[in-house]
Amino acid sequence: MAQYIKKEMADLHGTGSTSAYYRLKTWRKLEFDEFVKRCHSLHRVYDKSVIEGVVMAVSEHLAYELGNGYCVKIDGLGTFNAKLGVRKDKEMDNFEEGTSKRNAQSIEVTGVSFRADKELIRGTDRNCNLERGGVERLRKSKFSEEERIERARQYLRENGYMRVSNYVSLTGLSYTTASLELRRIASNPSTGIISRGRKSAKLYLLAPES
Repeated sequence: MAQYIKKEMADLHGTGSTSAYYRLKTWRKLEFDEFVKRCHSLHRVYDKSVIEGVVMAVSEHLAYELGNGYCVKIDGLGTFNAKLGVRKDKEMDNFEEGTSKRNAQSIEVTGVSFRADKELIRGTDRNCNLERGGVERLRKSKFSEEERIERARQYLRENGYMRVSNYVSLTGLSYTTASLELRRIASNPSTGIISRGRKSAKLYLLAPES
């Protein structure tokens, strides 16, 4: 029996109220060997070693075809595409004149995108007998937004820069809520806080005095 969790969603638009969304509770991760055993228990006509061999062969050949530039569709499962990105030890480039050109050695496969086949979605739904699994509420801060901003400014005066994780510790907000709030704060010049950098390297600083 599967369980669903009702989870509170952050107020992204400042409406004063939060929304809810639902997620499936994950019991644990099935490792490959256990998955094969469970598959064999339902399909006894196929030997366990045959199931294991076919899955491994499909996985290996899927990597081969994706690596050669093909988009692969497996009926009943979904569609796979390789994703490219710049190697972690290389800087991102742009289209401005004078920028050095990338060579193939500086680009690598950074992931594989997957779009589920409709039959897989329908089959999962048919096998999903849900029951209530509980509620997850957002972590609330004991400080008002004005107090949180002032605590952030004080932290910046003492430390020079701030990350989202520091703001989480200062305010008691969840990481996601803290990240969204900081982004909104940094976009408002009246707060005196600005941001620099991108993604995991993003820092928050006090705006230079004019």
